[in-house]
Amino acid sequence: MIKVAIYGKRYNEEMILTFVELFNRLKYYKSIIFIYKALYDYIVLSGIKPDIEGIFENEEEVLPDFNYFFSLGGDGTFLESALFVKNKNIPVVGINSGRLGFLANIPKNAISQSVDYLYACNYEIEGRSLIEVVKGSSFFPKTTFALNDVTLQKSGSSLITVHAYIDGAFVCSYWTDGLIVSTPTGSTAYSLSVGGPIMAPDCENFIISPIASHNLSVRPLVISDKHEVLLKVEARNNKFLVSLDHNTIELSSEHEISLKKAPFSIKVLKFKHLGFFDTIREKLSWGKDIRNKFV
Repeated sequence: MIKVAIYGKRYNEEMILTFVELFNRLKYYKSIIFIYKALYDYIVLSGIKPDIEGIFENEEEVLPDFNYFFSLGGDGTFLESALFVKNKNIPVVGINSGRLGFLANIPKNAISQSVDYLYACNYEIEGRSLIEVVKGSSFFPKTTFALNDVTLQKSGSSLITVHAYIDGAFVCSYWTDGLIVSTPTGSTAYSLSVGGPIMAPDCENFIISPIASHNLSVRPLVISDKHEVLLKVEARNNKFLVSLDHNTIELSSEHEISLKKAPFSIKVLKFKHLGFFDTIREKLSWGKDIRNKFV
């Protein structure tokens, strides 16, 4: 029998319906099911008491013997799910009950079919690289890893200056609202919104993209993820913000941040009919043109 975990963060009536369909289909296959405690409490409060094996509250309680980790929500929920599995080699299955659903790309109307595909082993596993904070890691209480991006931003109204170094070699000084260092997974997130390129998930690169740079000659830069990136910040108020995906802290300008590729990847379960290029074409209207006829 297959052992699965179900995680969800934002709870409402629509999510309950999504959960019930997923739960019933998993039970049809006699799955051993564990549910995130806050999600379980909400479901019980709504009048449903699912027959489960147990609950979990933190990453320590998600053991490597889980076969799949279901993320029930949007892309933000998917990013949080990555923190539960980390280097345990548990594939994350993203079911979209949010808005865009780029990472969590299984639509609500395909839940039962997707579980059928899962049990028929009709899927692929992708490895998604992460960024690790090396220098400055002690300042982050929750995690030192990011699946999408690490972002430095101004903490006040004035521009900040970010001095960037790659393997110790000076690159340039960015006069800007902030700077994004993105993985290929994050290339379709914040980096894309500031003009960064789209990268396929299997690319082995970082994208360095300035936010509202006060310089016409500065553009996003693509480098190999074998390099280490060092960032030093100058700010009038001596403060700046650092975000690892959705986790944000404030630091003083005396602190430097050093980034490199994490020593492990997040395993993501993908169905063949929901591939990366299908997703960017459908979700981002990539190449949308009345002259195009897709086969």
